[in-house]
Amino acid sequence: MLQQQIDPGKVKKTQRIVLNKDPEIINGLLLDGDKLAYHQDRVQAWQRGERVAPITIDMALTRACNARCTFCYAMLQENILESFQEDVKRQTPAVINRFLDDAAEIGVKGISFVSDGESTVHPYVYDAILRGKKNGIDMAMGTNGSLLKKERLREILPALTYLRFNFDAGDPKRYSEIMGYGEENFHKVVDTIRACTKIKRERGLNVTIGLQMVFMPQFKDQLVPLAKLGKELGADYLVIKHCSDDELGSLGVNYREYKDLVPNIKEAEAVSTDKYKVIPKWSKLLSEGKRVYQRCYGPPFILQMSGSGLVAPCGMLFNRRYEDYHIGDITKQSFKEIWQSDRYWEVMNHLASKQFNAQKMCGALCLQHKVNERLYYLKEHGVELPKPSGKPPMHVNFI
Repeated sequence: MLQQQIDPGKVKKTQRIVLNKDPEIINGLLLDGDKLAYHQDRVQAWQRGERVAPITIDMALTRACNARCTFCYAMLQENILESFQEDVKRQTPAVINRFLDDAAEIGVKGISFVSDGESTVHPYVYDAILRGKKNGIDMAMGTNGSLLKKERLREILPALTYLRFNFDAGDPKRYSEIMGYGEENFHKVVDTIRACTKIKRERGLNVTIGLQMVFMPQFKDQLVPLAKLGKELGADYLVIKHCSDDELGSLGVNYREYKDLVPNIKEAEAVSTDKYKVIPKWSKLLSEGKRVYQRCYGPPFILQMSGSGLVAPCGMLFNRRYEDYHIGDITKQSFKEIWQSDRYWEVMNHLASKQFNAQKMCGALCLQHKVNERLYYLKEHGVELPKPSGKPPMHVNFI
């Protein structure tokens, strides 16, 4: 439980909506909110002006992907001229190991292979998971699952905090239409998910096996079928999240339509049982894509890296047109050196300055959105972080 201390006089009534209700922990999972309250020491160091290591890093081992999802933000993120397949040659085992060792040394707590590519394209992904875990880092992965090797599951599942399958339909035909590849992949991934949940049960593993639906309004017919499929497969949860769009509206997401679909989403949510939860990210789905903050304070705590090796504050800034925000490349320089560099902190400080306005210069509902909200109220309105009590939620190092 998070015990929130709020001075109502410090924030406007319309801004207190986010703060008046603590993030809900459902079956141990906190998926619609942030977990900064469980990292008070790092937040306090940041407030003192210290250079803090990221708590969480989302990254990919390549930008290549075997799917062509209609909702894919990564298609808007291209950042270098080389072929995506060249990423595997540049992101060598030596480069990846150096990064994982650096991350552990500077104090990164969680790394998820979730970014602008399908990391299972890279043959070293399994060994990278194991090395990160051996280094004391919580490891996780998001994947479409079609290339995941069943023979490696028993090896990697004990080393993962969560394994999340990007899975947008409960019907093979609609799955093929939405995910952009053949129906045979629907059946293959279903078999893989089933194998994962079986291994988890048999070995009593702590890893959570989840499904994620990147929900666009035109997918409403798949909400309930997918919710039922997740339950049938023995998954721990299905999360229904918004679709992020860039500042140009390139994917054409109409965020106002989500409010009209609340009954459909609630019908899917009702499929939940004691052991399986359908969890809509209501705070984002109903936000109409709007931000209350202008400064971007989140990247020092939750950093994103491209499958090309590019280090940038967030995925929305991977594209070449945002080169002014690009910091370094782990295929050319160690991550520790990049993190220690003046360039890293110049970019981070610029995002947190009055020269940057996330309401005008960013796409909608980024990965750092909930962390940004929390830090905005702390930094600009003096609203302290909640005081945790009781057992922390799962995935606590994935903020």
